[in-house]
Amino acid sequence: MARPTYPRAGEPRPAALPPAERTVGQLVAESIRFYGARFWAVLPLGLAFVLLDGVSFHRSVAVQTLLLWACGPVLTAAYVRACMLLAPQPVPQRVLVSAFVAGLLVFLPFPLLYRLYVLPGIALFGLVGLAVPAAVNEHLVVRAALRRGWTLGRADPVHAIGGIATLAIVYGVCRYALLVLLHTQGNQAEAVAVVLADLVLTPLLFVGAALLYVDQSARVE
Repeated sequence: MARPTYPRAGEPRPAALPPAERTVGQLVAESIRFYGARFWAVLPLGLAFVLLDGVSFHRSVAVQTLLLWACGPVLTAAYVRACMLLAPQPVPQRVLVSAFVAGLLVFLPFPLLYRLYVLPGIALFGLVGLAVPAAVNEHLVVRAALRRGWTLGRADPVHAIGGIATLAIVYGVCRYALLVLLHTQGNQAEAVAVVLADLVLTPLLFVGAALLYVDQSARVE
């Protein structure tokens, strides 16, 4: 069996695959690369989850579900902002409103799906959630954005759902590792550790979902 070869130090890395052929792993890698390149612009996206942490910490499951619904507009606004950062040109205000409304409609069933079982919620964002970056990049009204999001999700549902799922797994694993690190390095309260972890890591979810639009759009074309 032939052994895999790797580039030596100093050699250029292999060229990334085009979006139509990009793997889930490359999607995550590109998301991390963009996050690192635009760190201070991307980091504030995590404030949406910080707000959610602040109001829901040590609450019951029922109350947390209601608070997740209540924080839906803030989370949706962060997603729209991530799409703006990745957009190739300035986005008109009316388009941002359409993207925001479309995002709220997609988010509406998520808290219930998340509490029942997380996979339907992930599938929801993979199959319809691309309506938000579609509205931002293609300047669509709400109804057209939702239709476009459904079309994009079906272009390659395995890549769409797998991409969202992988981003969620990467976030969950890194969050757990960071929580352990913060907890063992001092006497910080658990709530502070959770807030810091989500502030740093959750922007990756928004950026990755916005980049997934590029992949799925190329697959449609």
